[in-house]
Amino acid sequence: MDMTDTPTDNAILNHLAVGVFTVDHAFRITSFNKKASEITGFGRHKALGRRCYEIFRADTCSGNCPLKRAMENNAEVIKQRVKIISQNNREVPVEVSTSVLRDRAGQVVGGVETLLDDSARTLLEKQIERSYTFEDILGRSKPILDLFEILPTMAASDVTVLVQGETGTGKGLIAHALHNTSPRREKPFVKVNCAALPQNLLESELFGYRQGAFTDARKDKPGLFEMAGAGTIFLDEVGDLPMAMQAKLLQVLEDRQYYALGAVHPSRMRARILASTNRDLEDMVAQGAFRGDLYYRLKVAVVEAPPLRNRQDDILLLAQHFLRQAAALEGKHLAGLAPDALQVLMEHAWPGNVRELKNVMDYAALVCDQGMVRREELPRYLLHPPNCCLEASLTPAEAEPPQRNQEQERLAATLNEHGWNRQAAANSLGVSRTTLWRLMRKHNLGCPRSTETLR
Repeated sequence: MDMTDTPTDNAILNHLAVGVFTVDHAFRITSFNKKASEITGFGRHKALGRRCYEIFRADTCSGNCPLKRAMENNAEVIKQRVKIISQNNREVPVEVSTSVLRDRAGQVVGGVETLLDDSARTLLEKQIERSYTFEDILGRSKPILDLFEILPTMAASDVTVLVQGETGTGKGLIAHALHNTSPRREKPFVKVNCAALPQNLLESELFGYRQGAFTDARKDKPGLFEMAGAGTIFLDEVGDLPMAMQAKLLQVLEDRQYYALGAVHPSRMRARILASTNRDLEDMVAQGAFRGDLYYRLKVAVVEAPPLRNRQDDILLLAQHFLRQAAALEGKHLAGLAPDALQVLMEHAWPGNVRELKNVMDYAALVCDQGMVRREELPRYLLHPPNCCLEASLTPAEAEPPQRNQEQERLAATLNEHGWNRQAAANSLGVSRTTLWRLMRKHNLGCPRSTETLR
């Protein structure tokens, strides 16, 4: 099947209000419409024939690629939010949906992806985040009440704070609340996603560069530290920083100054540092994967974001809150949760924590037209959980060696399937990255050297 776009195809695609591109089985771009060019900054003729990851450079390209998942699983991926890097090296939030392309015999020969520029919604979310305070951290369970005891003191101080917790526990919300109730609240809050920025862009994004620092540096560009000014800089997922950047960050924390690329003189760092991680940094230090001196610089004050499974008393409160929000966005008036639906929520282990619960309520508000959300209007995976939970039933204290071998084989197979990308493997297994890391240590499963860049 000839997958190159015809003049007629191209004319049709160019009238669409969303970006559209297609790829062949090797992920080479075979069509690229006008809106895709506007979003990415790459012209159609420059994109055609290139592999899609060379054009988009998205945070999902090295793992959990929605287009790859659609083609491998022969299933659609709907409305996944990702961040791409445009031709002028700016981060652009987009919402993508993907599907497969088939020939006349029904064989998968490629894929198609639509892109919707998500910048407006992202800007609105940032405006909402600027108003977050401790009152937005919902809950009445003991772990949350304990948080309320310590956070105001930390907010009033200028000390570096490390927020630890599993994925989806609300570490970003805690960081925003610390800033918005601090003396720096009128100053900028700048978030750096250490896991999403490509390694070759990380230094220039953090520290900026001067004109002539490299071939394409035609004018000065301020880095995120400069943009933060005397506000707060939030290093999200700091455990994913490469070793070389760990050394540079340590120097910034020690000297309170940094060098932009190509600069002769240092710039003063005036911002307060907040950091978060879903990884066991202490264990990474022991393994030589994270600098001990940087770890102790970051953990002046530590906040533990509790997992949802330890907050049973908060599940109903949070579910009702998220359902009201989602229903309002859908223009619906829902009465709440039926008892059978609530029972499902209370029995679920919530490996994705509060974020997973929010996603479940978003889905329920979408499919429920009126009245109360019933059990059958919850996502199917909640109603038909796997026969075994990796952590709960494959790792009992009394487990026999055959069971341990079974767990090790399943773990290794899943890691291999996802190219040893830990986030993708954890998602597939339904556990957090912290749990996956712990299980890898238990079974002595190290990451192959050739795949270390995919971690």
